[in-house]
This record gives sequence, structure tokens and C-alpha cells, in this order.
Amino acid sequence: MRGIILRETGKPVEVSDELTIRRPGPGEVRVRLRAAGVCHSDLSMCEGRLPARLPLVPGHEGAGEVVELGPGVSGPPVGSHVILSWIPPCGGCAYCLGGQPNLCTSVRPPAEPTLSIAGEPAHAGLGVGCFAEETVVDARAAIPIPSDVPFDVAAVVGCAVLTGVGAVVNTAQVRPGSSVLVIGCGGVGVNVVQGAVLAAAAPIVAVDRVPEKLAAARAFGATHTFTPDELRAGADELTGGLGFDYAFEVVGRSQTIRQAYKSTRRGGTTVVVGAGSADDPVTFSAAELFATERRLLGCLYGSGDVRTDFARLLRLWRAGRLDLDGLISRRITLDGVAEAFAAMGSGDVIRSLVTFP
Repeated sequence: MRGIILRETGKPVEVSDELTIRRPGPGEVRVRLRAAGVCHSDLSMCEGRLPARLPLVPGHEGAGEVVELGPGVSGPPVGSHVILSWIPPCGGCAYCLGGQPNLCTSVRPPAEPTLSIAGEPAHAGLGVGCFAEETVVDARAAIPIPSDVPFDVAAVVGCAVLTGVGAVVNTAQVRPGSSVLVIGCGGVGVNVVQGAVLAAAAPIVAVDRVPEKLAAARAFGATHTFTPDELRAGADELTGGLGFDYAFEVVGRSQTIRQAYKSTRRGGTTVVVGAGSADDPVTFSAAELFATERRLLGCLYGSGDVRTDFARLLRLWRAGRLDLDGLISRRITLDGVAEAFAAMGSGDVIRSLVTFP
């Protein structure tokens, strides 16, 4: 089987024909991948900013078709089209029953690795490993979708769309007419912008260092765009010096988290969406946390429930309320993943989607 393998942190990924996959065990299904988004979090795992076990098959934003069920599994049936979830809910733990299935930790990676390369175990990125022709996952990670939804549209819903839109509608619960700031306009950031449009926010301000990313944010609904150096003056003009009702940090760095927090008004809400490093602490004084009454919220996987939110997002796409087709700038094969990572690391805004024959 062909796939992408990372053998050493910080080194380029390789395309290999030596990957093998085991049969699905109890509670598992085998999925033939049809499309997988190239997400910045995959690059962060390859570069060591996010933890990952090696050798690694990256990729966590994918869609495909169920081709085999493990013993005792009744569904989704063979032939089902599915989006893969990298945080599958167990449905029975305190988090799932309490309405926070995105925090579920009960569905763990299998004791026996599903992949191997040249006879040695390999690890699937975030338990999914979408940069391979096939993967074996817990059946609860394969979320059925209608068969008429294109796989490329379905794939981006699996991470970038749920994370970005969910940050607005689930985590922050933005109210209509609220002012929104979005710092970081990559694949997730533009979906935060789309979420703010859905929530009827105004104004919607996007901030990034890269002009092409700011242009993308405008295309997805931002009313104003600024570079980081322009933000202070622009915020004062738009908010009368008060600050934004909601600020979303979609970079994952302490510097931009502080910038988002300082740009939020007294009593406003700052949401950290970017996946940051454990070695990059953010410092707040006790006085500012007490005196400003700003809410500081983390956001994991858009605070979503994949069992219902994937379908909800696809309904919005069908109704023309979400632009999912426009998220994909370039379609590549597995051979193009290394190039896509290099472009992403250099600030290139091209969002790539791996398509499988």
C-alpha cells in the first residue's frame, strides 16, 4: 500500500510503497481513503511542535468508503461513505453524556498498531493516518454521510470546517451584531470567518501577515483586514477603543494569544483555537484576569459533536451558506505532500487536498 511516512522528526516525509495494513479487529472498520486535507497540524507533528510517535503516517482530515468490518461490528455498513473523526466519541463517558464529546478520551489507539512499514510498526497520525490509501479505525471514528456528498468536500469538514465554524457557534456562541476579530487566516481561520458570517457578526476583522491570506479572508466574509501592525489603530477605529466582543486566535503561539486577549473588550471573550506547543507558555497577571472580566476559552475540535455537527455543516453547504469547495486551492497526489508541507512552512497560502484514485 502507498502512503506517506515520517521516519525522523524535522526530516522530510517520504512516499513509500512498503506500507501494509492489518485486518480490522473487534470494533474496527477498514476505510479506503478518497480525499484528505493537508492541515498545518500535520506539519506541526512532522516538525516536532506537536507530539507524535514515530514512524508516523500523518493526516487526520479525511473521507472515504468503508470496505471491511471487524468482528462484531454492525456498522457503518460496507460501502458507506464516511468522514473520519480524530476524536471519536464513545457515547457513554462523563464527557459524552455531559454534552462535551469532543473531550472524550475513552476511544484510545489500538494496542496493536494498524500499520506497518517493512515489517516494523507504524503509527497513524491522531489515530487516523489519512495519508495512506487505506486505514483501520475504531468504528465510532467513521461518521456516515450521504453518498452524494463529494469526498473532497467531506474531507475538509473533518477538521478545518468543524474546528473553525464550531469555535464560533459552539465554543463562543457569538451573538448577532457582535464584533469579531480573527487572528490567523489559514484553513481553520477562514472557517472562523465563515462561522462569524453565519452568526451574523459585524464587523468581522481578519488579521494576518500574508497578503494572500487576508485576501482569502475577505473572500470568505471578513469585512475588514489588517496586518498585525495595523490592528491597534484599526481596532480603535472600529470599536471606539473598547476592543472586540470576541477574539479568536488561530495560530497557536503565545504572542498572538496575548494579542487576541488584549484586543478583546472588558467582559469580552477570547477563544484559543490554534494548536500550540507545550513549550510555549502564555503569561497573564492575576490583576488583569480579575479586573477585566474577560473570558479566556480553549477550543478543541470546535467544541463539536461529530455525530451531529458533520451533518449540520453539510446541510449548510447544500443551502449555500458555507463555501466548502472554495477551501481547496490545489488537488495533489500523495507524491505532492512533501511539496505541500514545504509550501505551508514557508507561508504559502495554497491549501492542498490529497485525492486518491
